Amino acid sequence: MKLKDLYSFLKKDLQQIEDQLVESVRSDQTQIHTAGAELLKAGGKRIRPVFVLLSAQFGTYNIQQVKKPAAALELIHMASLVHDDVVDDADMRRGRKTVKAKYDNKIAMYTGDFIFASALKLMTEIEIPRAHQILAQGMKEMCLGEIEQINEQYDTDQNIRKYFKRIKRKTALLIALSCQLGAITSKADVSLQKKLYDFGFSVGMAFQITDDILDFTASEKQLGKPAGSDLKQGNLTLPVLYTIYQYPEMKEKLDAYYETREPAQLAELLKDIKELGGIDYAKKISDKYLKRAKLAAESLPETDARDSLLKVADYIAGRKF
Repeated sequence: MKLKDLYSFLKKDLQQIEDQLVESVRSDQTQIHTAGAELLKAGGKRIRPVFVLLSAQFGTYNIQQVKKPAAALELIHMASLVHDDVVDDADMRRGRKTVKAKYDNKIAMYTGDFIFASALKLMTEIEIPRAHQILAQGMKEMCLGEIEQINEQYDTDQNIRKYFKRIKRKTALLIALSCQLGAITSKADVSLQKKLYDFGFSVGMAFQITDDILDFTASEKQLGKPAGSDLKQGNLTLPVLYTIYQYPEMKEKLDAYYETREPAQLAELLKDIKELGGIDYAKKISDKYLKRAKLAAESLPETDARDSLLKVADYIAGRKF
């Protein structure tokens, strides 16, 4: 079953969001307009807009209102990826050339900035001050997460606690806010807003951990970028950190690879991480977060939206790429 089949009743509303995204990246400046349009064509799971729409179902649902935070959150996610590709010097994403690779770093940075600004402009149409405060704080936290990742790059002495803090800020928070802002925009009960935030946070943590596992287990074709990219770029994820913790000699091997950059050493490291339990441990932690997410969802009123939230959580647990 495909992800979109899990919330098929939202098909028309999701198309409205897609139309809104197209409108939001429109610009008289040709390079920014073309880059934004290409980003949309590259696709994506649109997980964040889906969570906004599903969460809004627990209040007074109005697609004309709720599509604004839904599109804004996807724009923020898109912009962060454009900036990430500059920082990581990445040439490929989702099987396509990145904005940075197709143009240059300057165009990519300003394209990202333009998309961020477009998201904020769209959110101004929501006259709920608390929604703006929450989103602004969330964007600050995302930036802190990115800085933490830069500071911890290639640091083989870092502990696992730093990893969890980093992915909370970089990934889980925006998914949690998608659920929370959907509920706030539809004026759902405050207790439901809290439950939906908790669901989104736990799903977001599991989502990122699963992504980090797939960087070792999926093929380049499935990932749309070379396997092992995180390790190669010095971004040490849960499978790596656990393996280093369990087998200290792995730290020396990893440091040696970062000195020489020999492809054969990288291949051996990837093999070791798969065989020494790093993948299995990360999967257990991901499963724990998914269990928390499902407990939060199960406490919500029994509706089609709740059923879809549970199905999406299961999908994340079982996805292969």
